Amino acid sequence: MHLMKVDPRALKENPDRMRLTKSTPQADALLLATIKAVGIVQPPVIAPETSGGNGYIITAGHRRVRQAIAAGLEEIDVLVDDAANDNGAMRSMVENIAREALNPVDQWRAIERLVALGWTEETIGVALALPVRQIKKLRLLANVLPAMLDHMAKGDMPNEKQLRTIAAASPDEQREVWKKHKPSKADPQVAWYSVANGLEKTRMYAKDASFDDDLAKAYGIAWVEDLFASADEDSRYTTDVEAFLGAQQEWMANHLPKRGVIVEADTWGRAKLPPKAEQVYGRPGKSDHAAMYLDREGKVQTVHYRLPELKKAKGEAAGGAAGEDGVALSRPRPDVTRKGIEMVGDYRTDALHEALARAPIEDDTLLALLVLAFAGRNISIASGASGDVYGYARMDRHAARLVGSEGKLAFDRETLQQAARGVLIDVLSCRENRTDSGIVARLAGNAIGADGFLPNMGTDEFLSCLSRAALEGSCKDTPVLPRQKVKDTRAALVEHFKEERFVHPLALFAPDAMKLASWLVKHEASEDDDLDEGSAEPDAAEPADALDGEAYGVAAE
Repeated sequence: MHLMKVDPRALKENPDRMRLTKSTPQADALLLATIKAVGIVQPPVIAPETSGGNGYIITAGHRRVRQAIAAGLEEIDVLVDDAANDNGAMRSMVENIAREALNPVDQWRAIERLVALGWTEETIGVALALPVRQIKKLRLLANVLPAMLDHMAKGDMPNEKQLRTIAAASPDEQREVWKKHKPSKADPQVAWYSVANGLEKTRMYAKDASFDDDLAKAYGIAWVEDLFASADEDSRYTTDVEAFLGAQQEWMANHLPKRGVIVEADTWGRAKLPPKAEQVYGRPGKSDHAAMYLDREGKVQTVHYRLPELKKAKGEAAGGAAGEDGVALSRPRPDVTRKGIEMVGDYRTDALHEALARAPIEDDTLLALLVLAFAGRNISIASGASGDVYGYARMDRHAARLVGSEGKLAFDRETLQQAARGVLIDVLSCRENRTDSGIVARLAGNAIGADGFLPNMGTDEFLSCLSRAALEGSCKDTPVLPRQKVKDTRAALVEHFKEERFVHPLALFAPDAMKLASWLVKHEASEDDDLDEGSAEPDAAEPADALDGEAYGVAAE
């Protein structure tokens, strides 16, 4: 066997070569990069043709020859071997089977040797067709305890996450944990997950921080880049949990909104709202409050709530119904809890307002809606005699849009339509409190297709408000089968409705037929009714204070 120079284009491929599967584009790019950077380190092996020709066939190194041609090399060094009867088939098989790639520890040691010789991480990356991030990642092995490195070099390597945790720990911490988990003669394998767990520290990530760099410096936070994370995300972190949470708290205090408070999180990571506060699940109104808190990951979260007025209980005692023997009987759980009803009211109101703002509405329908709106239970009309002007600032603003500077009505059709929509938005409400407009809001929403504006209610928060029977009923027309445990059924529905929109039938705007008929009969005007008479008594079915302007002002939701 002797060395000679040849034109790689003159060499012929071996028909009996073992490796016929095409290599990956990434592997070819790596080989091409190394050839361009340092040339061919190991010359290919060739042999004279045995079929009567006077050329040479490649025994070993087909990829090297192809990439040398791609690199534009006119001559390469090759080793010329004697012709074999099998065209080098055995040599080709042995070479491919016996080859073993360098393990990460050997790769790191080779990189450190190149760095010592003056190579930079960038030039090493170009030569090996590797991203600089990968070179930096391998160089993190310099932070690993030598005893661990020696064991890793034997082929017993931790996974990437475990290696990241080990490399981030100090030598003293690694040494202490290694004493407990180093291999023995009886068990030569290392439980790397135990080693990593012993060195694991809570990380607070920069991507979850609301504060800026100035506040981070004030708290002494030094970000560390996680080189094992994806390159397209901000992977900086700190293990100084106390400083991170302190900076978050100060940021919340400096950015607290009007009507805002800072609260703590409960054991489930949810905000601890003030006593008797009702969380707002739709868009908050101007009179609603904001609560800022830190969740389990240290992120700043904000929820909105309102403080309803307390109403005195009438009739039966708060303890529930009592049996004949005077013992209180527990009430069966309703299909939807009070919280669920409140969520439905918020969802309906937001959808109704969205539809009033965007859905196509005929002029005649718009005027009919105005009549419906002012029949709502949350509206009081001041005739001038009572002197009650509570809640009319919004109505005044809408009316002002229709009046010119000379005190005469001056508007175009578009202005009139916008004013009418604004009045309806400010008046109609389905919320479960004193601003509820009652059945008229349901009728209005049904008339303009507000069902189409309802959000996806297939969430864990809403489905947790359903009873077992109602939850299993929600499985109808879905591939989800009820599970033995309610929480498993709910989790399966939440997963299913991630891709589909679910609206609970209770949330639809169309009112119950019997309630609608009762309402129509109850409020139907006869020919003998004197509609101009202003001394009508309040309806006995309505609350006693239904006409009290201070208790039922214009809805401001």
